[in-house]
Amino acid sequence: MKTWQLQHAKNHLSEVVRNALHEGPQTITLHGTPTAVVISFDEYSKVVNVRKPENTLSSFFHTSPLRNITIDLNRSKDTGRNEVIL
Repeated sequence: MKTWQLQHAKNHLSEVVRNALHEGPQTITLHGTPTAVVISFDEYSKVVNVRKPENTLSSFFHTSPLRNITIDLNRSKDTGRNEVIL
């Protein structure tokens, strides 16, 4: 992984990006400390798993094994604990 000082990376941004595409990640340092990494979009997609969903949300619910479960949505009439006055 090639390392670039921030000022040099700013002055040669096209080269930094080109290197990220063809050679892999490029590290940028600030005062000698690694601060940022420039990677290709393909690498970024792998890291954050950027992809189009395989199914829609509605198809997920439609094919869910829980789709035939009945849920009681009636609200309880219980008012909670009795108030205690001391």
